[in-house]
This record gives sequence, C-alpha cells and structure tokens, in this order.
Amino acid sequence: MNLVRVRLVACAIVALAALPLPLAAQAFTAPKGVGAVTLAWQYVDNTGHRLSDGYFNPTGQSVTTSLLVESEYAITDRLSASLGVPYVFAKYTGQNAPRSGLPVDTCRCWNSDFADVSAGVRYRLGGETWAVTPVARFGQPSNAYPYQGEAVAGKQLSELQLGVLAGLRLVEFLPQATLQGGYTYAFVEKAIDDISVNRSNVFVDLGYALNHRFYLRGAWLWQHTHGGVLAGSPTGNPLPFPGELNTTERRAESDRILKVRYMQVAGGLAFNAGPVDLFVSYTKYVWGRDAHNGQVFGAGVSWYFGLPE
Repeated sequence: MNLVRVRLVACAIVALAALPLPLAAQAFTAPKGVGAVTLAWQYVDNTGHRLSDGYFNPTGQSVTTSLLVESEYAITDRLSASLGVPYVFAKYTGQNAPRSGLPVDTCRCWNSDFADVSAGVRYRLGGETWAVTPVARFGQPSNAYPYQGEAVAGKQLSELQLGVLAGLRLVEFLPQATLQGGYTYAFVEKAIDDISVNRSNVFVDLGYALNHRFYLRGAWLWQHTHGGVLAGSPTGNPLPFPGELNTTERRAESDRILKVRYMQVAGGLAFNAGPVDLFVSYTKYVWGRDAHNGQVFGAGVSWYFGLPE
C-alpha cells in the first residue's frame, strides 16, 4: 500500500472519530505497524426528550462535554486493536426543577468523572477496494460513578458489542469516494434482572477525499433497543404516564432501562497536516422515542506513528 493510500485510510479513520461511534468503526485497516493516538472533544446539547410517541418535551435539558483519548494500532495488515477512555463533564440546564431531584441536577453545576473504558479488535477481509470486517468491542465502567440523573458521566453498565463493518472504494464511479456501513449488536449488563436493554446500532457513511489534505463525509445512524420499558406520553399512545415506569425500582433506574430508539445524521471534515490530522463534526438528532433530543459538536486531533517515509 503506497503512502497516498495510507493517508486516505488514515483520513477515513479520523473522519469517523468525532461521531457517536468508536474510532474503530472503520472497515479498512491500516498497514501493519501504523497506529494513531486521538484526542477528541465532544459537546452534547440535550435540548429535551422525545417521549414514547415521539412528542417533544422541551424540559430536562442538559449539556455534556467530554475529552476522549483513544489509541489504535495495526497488529498486522488485517488485525487492529484499540483502547480508549473519555473524561466527561455534565450539567443540568433545565429551567424547571429536575425530574430526578438529585443534588447532581439541582445544583445546576458541572459534575465530572471518567466514564467507560472501551477496548476493541477488528479483522479485515478483502483487499484495497473492498472490506468486510468483523468487530468486537468491550466497554467497562472505569469506576462506580453516579448514574442517576441528567448530569452524569454515563449509565455505569458493562457491554459487549459484536458486529460487522463493510467498506467499498467507488473506484469505477468516484475514485476518491468511500462508502462504509456497519451493524453491531450490544449485550448490555442488566440494571434490573427482568429487563434487557440489549441494542442494535447501524451506520452508513459516505466519505470523499477532496484532495490529499481534505476529507469530507456524511453519515446516517440508527439505534434500536431490544427490550427496555416505555415512559409513556401525554397522548396516551402507546401508554399514558408513567408508562411502564410503574414501580419505585423502575423509576429509580429509568435512565438505564428505557427502550431508547433514535435516528441521527452527521457530517464531518478532516484536514491532513503531515503526521497530524485535524477534524470537526456535527451530529443532529432527527427522530427519537424515549430518547434525548439535541445535537453534538465534535473536534479533535490525531497523531499517526509508523507511517512509511
């Protein structure tokens, strides 16, 4: 693989980094010995909630900003491994009294903590123009951080993701374009023994190298929770409030057991500055049920090592 192709692979990796996806959500792998260390920033603006019927409730707003340090290394030309951990700052910003009534929300102050450590491996099948890549990824809470309320670092649940990624370089039609997609199924630790929140995630991504320095991309993302409970809605469709949050235990664990479903669209731009790449991205929530509503801004830098001279 020549240096130009290596740089295109590297740019494609970077362009995905600021999505709400792991950096390793990339069907193509770099050549053996090439690695990347990425520092990514995200700002999540949660503008409210989508209820069980899709009704937008503009209360319970919060903001979350995080710094992610993630490293990926190509063990062989086909096998890559990654490891990352984010540090998260979160704050409740709603005008109304927070639903949780907890100090982390009522103070309307920043709360911060390390979130979940994630480690992944992927193995590429195929050649330079196409790839089919099985992937496995494990996430483990880094500590016993608080998880109840809006201003928290995460859900404090372990999970194992298994899936497959696919990529195609459109050499016959748009030589500088790459089409990628992926499906993962997550086996998620149960917060309540009889409620499963395993989920499916799908993404489709189209990237285009404008030249040897700029890489433009757009993506569609979808999530469906298999199981979970419904919070209900003011219309009573499919259930009136409090829906299936009908016990004290379920209400206490509501943020971890909802049947979250959503659709998002995203776009990003990466710039190659030698062994360092810079990237920015924007993600918009366009549909949801029992999920947050809002948008995500991202930016970051990746440093590559092991590139051929």
